[in-house]
Amino acid sequence: MQRKAAVRRVLPGIAMLTALVAGVAGVAGCTSSGKGGDTSDSKAGGSQAAPAQPGKYRILPAPCKAGADSKRLKGMLPAADSLTPEQRDQLYAGVADASYDGDRHVGCRWSAQTPEETRLLSVVFERVVSYDRAATSDDDRARQVYVRRLTDAKLPYPGPVTTPTPGGGSGQPGTPTPAAPTPAAPNPAAPNPAGSPTPSGSPSAPPELPSRVLDGLGSEAFLEDKLSPAGATAAQARTVRIVFRTSNVIVTLEYSVQPALPGTVPPSTETQDKARQLAQALVERLNE
Repeated sequence: MQRKAAVRRVLPGIAMLTALVAGVAGVAGCTSSGKGGDTSDSKAGGSQAAPAQPGKYRILPAPCKAGADSKRLKGMLPAADSLTPEQRDQLYAGVADASYDGDRHVGCRWSAQTPEETRLLSVVFERVVSYDRAATSDDDRARQVYVRRLTDAKLPYPGPVTTPTPGGGSGQPGTPTPAAPTPAAPNPAAPNPAGSPTPSGSPSAPPELPSRVLDGLGSEAFLEDKLSPAGATAAQARTVRIVFRTSNVIVTLEYSVQPALPGTVPPSTETQDKARQLAQALVERLNE
């Protein structure tokens, strides 16, 4: 009987100890589960957007050969008759610019001189890279560089532009102002204000094409046309500069024509056409 009583007293103690162990295990399990949840939330909250993909172009073409074939160069840079075949080959081969990183910045230059004129040509390729692609892609960074150069050329960024009607009128704000009427062309037969007749049969000057934004050339492009001031002994030189962007590469092309005789002005139409044809060939070369 005493033995049975002792067993009865031990059994409740064992049951209580088992319950306490089970409770501690449950608390530990909950704590472990809570830590796991915190880890998951931390990962989700700390996740960042994937960085932008690098630009389309990783390397640059050889600048002295990109798009400037022999026929096109001969049309832009006539050689003097006195040059030997070796000198002609050297002229059209061009001179590469010094570059410390051929994958980021390369260029080439050509020069041709005849008794009538001097012509200069240069082509520069620049591959733009964003050092923080988590914030800005290579393409977006190249666009920023292009817009800055467009602004430096004092050309407006292309886009819808409206001119508000001056206050006090009946027009609504934002209504484009009608263009001013084009003045009538002068009558050649009519006397000029000074009273002397206008010479008849005199050749009219070729039209001057202005600097402007270009369409259909790479992703975006502009053309800048500058004519040097006239001088008593120096002829006016015309320089056409075309800057265009395609993805993360910016190309700058400069074409200059300097006549030898004062009073001779290089025509803007011909000079710009030659520069644009070469620029289009460069775009095609980059897209190959």
